[in-house]
Amino acid sequence: MDPFFIIVGLGNPGRKYDGTRHNVGFDVIDELVDRFHIGGPEKFGKSMIGKGRIGDRKVILVKPMTYMNLSGEAVQEIVHYFKADPAQDLVIISDDIDLQVGQLRIRKKGSAGGHNGLKNIVQHLGSGNFARIRVGVGGKPDPDYALMDYVLGHFSGDDKKVMEEAVSKAADAVACMVTEGADLAMNRFNTPRKKKQKPAKAAAAEEAAAIEGAAENASAE
Repeated sequence: MDPFFIIVGLGNPGRKYDGTRHNVGFDVIDELVDRFHIGGPEKFGKSMIGKGRIGDRKVILVKPMTYMNLSGEAVQEIVHYFKADPAQDLVIISDDIDLQVGQLRIRKKGSAGGHNGLKNIVQHLGSGNFARIRVGVGGKPDPDYALMDYVLGHFSGDDKKVMEEAVSKAADAVACMVTEGADLAMNRFNTPRKKKQKPAKAAAAEEAAAIEGAAENASAE
C-alpha cells in the first residue's frame, strides 16, 4: 500500500457545533477539500474521510466523528489501517486557547498542552511524536467564564474575519508541510512569540537602579 499523508482536523460532529472555536480543525479540513478538490467524504469507521493529492503526495483528510474527547479512537484506527508512521505521516490540526485569535503554532511533536482531543490521541498512539498545527482562538474573556461554554461558542465581529484568514493560512501551512516538510512550514508560518513586557513598576525600578548604578560608577572613577 502506497503511503498516505494523514491530515486530521479535530472538532465535534453535528450542525450545532459548526463554526465554533473547538471546530477550527474541521474548518481547515473543509478549506483543504475545496482547494485541492479532494474526493469524498466517505464513512470510514469512526471518521469521515476524503482522499486525494496535495502536490505529488497522496493524502487522506480526516474528520473524527467520535466527539473531541475521544478523537484518539478515530486517529488510531486510521493510522493502523493505513500502516502510517505518526512521526512522518500524521498532522493534527486543533484549536488553542493559549494563542491569540488567528495565531498559528506548528510543532513536529509535543505534549497535549491541556487539549482534550490531543490528550486522547497521545493516549491511543502511545506517544506525542506527531506533527500538529495549533490555531489560536484566544483565551476566555473572564476567568469565571466556563471553558466548555467558551470553546463551544462562535466567533463574532472582528474575530470572525481574523479566523477566516487563519483557516486559509493553516491550509497553506498543511500544504507546505506535505510538499516541503515541517521545518520549512515552521519557519514560514509560526507566529513569532511576543516577549512578555515587564510591569510598569518593575521596569521603572530597573531603570532607577541602572541610573543609580551608573552614578555610583562615575563617583568611583
